[in-house]
Amino acid sequence: MQTNILSTIDLWLTYLDDYNEKTLITKPSPHMWSIGQVYKHLWSETTYFISQAMICCTTDENKDLHMTPEGKSMFANNSFPDAQIIGPPSNDLTPQPSSKQEVSDDLNTLRASIILLLDKMAHSPYKGKTPHPGLAYFNAHEWIQFADMHLSHHLKQKDRIDGEMTVIA
Repeated sequence: MQTNILSTIDLWLTYLDDYNEKTLITKPSPHMWSIGQVYKHLWSETTYFISQAMICCTTDENKDLHMTPEGKSMFANNSFPDAQIIGPPSNDLTPQPSSKQEVSDDLNTLRASIILLLDKMAHSPYKGKTPHPGLAYFNAHEWIQFADMHLSHHLKQKDRIDGEMTVIA
C-alpha cells in the first residue's frame, strides 16, 4: 500500500505533460482553481502529511489514540467520500505556480521525500501518532495512506478542470 503514493505522484507528473505554461495557470471560472493551483495545493498538503509521518517515526507519543469513525471508514474504503469537498476560505489564497518546471520540481522533491520517509518508517522502532485536524490521530503509515487518498481524490477535480477548459477552448 505504501508504494501506491509513489505511483500516484508519478501519475500527476505524467499529467503535467498535458499542460503548457498558459493552461497551467488558467482558471476555468472565478470560483475554480487552475490546474496549477491544484498542483500547488497537493504539494503543500502532501509536504505537511510527510512532516507528520516523520514525527510519528520519532516518538511513541499518542500511540494509544485513534482516528474518528469517519476516518476509519475513509481508510477502510481507501478513499475520500465521493463528494466535492469545499475547503476553508484560505483555499482562495492558494498561489499559482511560477512555472511548469516549479511544479515538476515540487513533485520530484515530494517523491524523494517519500522514499526517504518510507525507509525511515521501515527502520523506526517508534509507533507515535499525530493529530489530524478533523479525523483525530494517525500513525506514519496512515499519514502516507491519507496523502495517497488525497492525491487520488484531486484527480476528480483535475478531470472537472480539464472538462471546463475544453469548453473554453
